[in-house]
Amino acid sequence: MKGLERAKTRLRGAADGGIGDPERHASLALALALDTLEAAAAATLVAEIVVVTDDARVATELTSMVGSARFASAGTGVRIVRDEPAGGLNAALLHGAGALSPSLPRAALQADLPALKPAELDEALSCPDRAFVADAAGIGTTLLLAPAGTPLDPHFGGASAAAHTASGARPLPGALPGLRRDVDTEADLAEACVLGVGIRTSGLLVCR
Repeated sequence: MKGLERAKTRLRGAADGGIGDPERHASLALALALDTLEAAAAATLVAEIVVVTDDARVATELTSMVGSARFASAGTGVRIVRDEPAGGLNAALLHGAGALSPSLPRAALQADLPALKPAELDEALSCPDRAFVADAAGIGTTLLLAPAGTPLDPHFGGASAAAHTASGARPLPGALPGLRRDVDTEADLAEACVLGVGIRTSGLLVCR
């Protein structure tokens, strides 16, 4: 996850009626990520989550959330690792994957899926192949899967769905609306709200 001051720039103003207050915007970016994380932790096929970030506020809020009784019931381990490569999203994802055992399947999940439902993630994770979930527009990628012993080989950014297909990953079928609905713009956010976002995003009163 990027530092909050650099995250989700196209959403600036979405949380405060267009004013664009930096604190309000940071709170929205953080809410999107924490709602995504909580949904992922509740998926039955997720054993451990690694969050790659250098943002101190993200780390503090995440630590607090993981220590809460609500989160503890999920029973999923969560670790925070610093973005030591500092080379962009794909380098960060490879760094995070390297913190997990190569003997286990791994998945790279974007942090802007506030309408994600645990059952959707379980459906995708049940695929035994190297595969990916395209975003709602069919251009980007929200999830990349790699079986045990297979390199993750991420190609996020831009037309990543085509890039992942070219790399040998297969696109997963199915509706998976919350898993496909990443949030980059206010229109995306409105669609996510219709699907039903997590408590942190909805608590910012952005669903109007």
